[in-house]
Amino acid sequence: MQRTKIVDLLRRTDFGATVCVKGWVRTRRGSKSVNFIALNDGSTILNVQVVADVEKFDPEMLKLITTGACLAVEGTLVESQGAGQSVEVQATAIEVLGTCGSDYPMQKKGQTFEYMRQHAHMRLRTNTFGAVFRIRHNMAMAIHRYFHEHGFFYFNTPIITASDCEGAGQMFQVTTQNLYDLKHTEDGKIDYSNDFFGKTTSLTVSGQLEGELGATALGAIYTFGPTFRAENSNTPRHLAEFWMIEPEVAFYDINDNMDLAEDFIKYCVRWALDNCQDDLAFLNKMVDKTLLDRLHFVVEHDFVRLTYTEGIKILEEAIAGGRKFEFPVHWGIDLASEHERYLVEEHFKKPVILTDYPKEIKAFYMKLNEDGKTVRAMDVLFPQIGEIIGGSEREESYEKLMARIEELDIPMKDMWWYLDTRRFGTCPHSGFGLGFERLILFVTGMQNIRDVIPFPRTPKSADF
Repeated sequence: MQRTKIVDLLRRTDFGATVCVKGWVRTRRGSKSVNFIALNDGSTILNVQVVADVEKFDPEMLKLITTGACLAVEGTLVESQGAGQSVEVQATAIEVLGTCGSDYPMQKKGQTFEYMRQHAHMRLRTNTFGAVFRIRHNMAMAIHRYFHEHGFFYFNTPIITASDCEGAGQMFQVTTQNLYDLKHTEDGKIDYSNDFFGKTTSLTVSGQLEGELGATALGAIYTFGPTFRAENSNTPRHLAEFWMIEPEVAFYDINDNMDLAEDFIKYCVRWALDNCQDDLAFLNKMVDKTLLDRLHFVVEHDFVRLTYTEGIKILEEAIAGGRKFEFPVHWGIDLASEHERYLVEEHFKKPVILTDYPKEIKAFYMKLNEDGKTVRAMDVLFPQIGEIIGGSEREESYEKLMARIEELDIPMKDMWWYLDTRRFGTCPHSGFGLGFERLILFVTGMQNIRDVIPFPRTPKSADF
């Protein structure tokens, strides 16, 4: 008999129909005469209750129905007599597809997230992580749909690259060479002539530079793919492997860029509110009781726009008024998350877009303002998260870009192709980057970025 997904079964009202459901046991309870089995197949946060009259089934088979066991159930769809669900299945046949012993790591309730990270291959079956990853899927769908509806082209940039977009040097090297027997040149450097690509290559930290090539040909593009940072950071906000969304648009200035960022992020949050109601309700109840209020807060308010210099002044005035911060505040610093959250959560009580940062703390490709001190950067700041989007108007002048590259002493021998965008038909253009996991953190209310990607990659950790 054809299986019905539980998400579809729970919507049905054709009581008396014979149905087949398959899934994993969440709980089993009951008496000597009747068992109640909560079954979940991952299609929804909600379980279906299977009612089994004990006398109709083999007692030895019933003993195998434990938390985590996998079942195929045939039975009659009936209106539920209990609270919490509208339908249930009166079982006529039960097959145990997979038994589950007492050593099942997700068996007991109330495990810590740290414990579940050690069993990331099994945590996917819990209610919390089922909700998180269904929302993650929906956010991916929202992203593709938004850009498609707005005339952007999905543009695939390379994962293996010879260029360092951010200039930070924190890249994972890619090689086919025998690391135990590396060849060296006469001056003692590693000889890459026999390596697969014949040069030093790494995993990408960003698709932006190649995305600029796409934008200056197709007009408006976006990337959505994995990126890698070999940053030895063990914070709740950093991963070594994460996903990035990076739109890039020809003829956009910084103001167009801010408009795009605000419209885009609001669209994604609205999509979650409209399409993930059951999962969000669960997370709001079990993980963060302010989650739904915060999501509505973002979509219902216009974002405040102010310059970095104005932001620093507000923070300095707060300190003068007795507000204490862990990190110092002065013009020229790279704002800490506590500073960003103060502006959003306490001062403005709205999302904030901060612009015109000091050039010393931003990347080489950002357009220099007329003051010679600041660049046309923009960061979108959210409650609880701090920076969720970072972007800029790009420097389109070949001469100014080269001057900045030389000032920072950035090795550009493998970047001639990027400079060609400024030599041949240069144009104003802008773009931004959104860390996908930062978005999922915000939309789910989870506190650690390792809990919004199925298998996190962090320093000294590449399990599963």
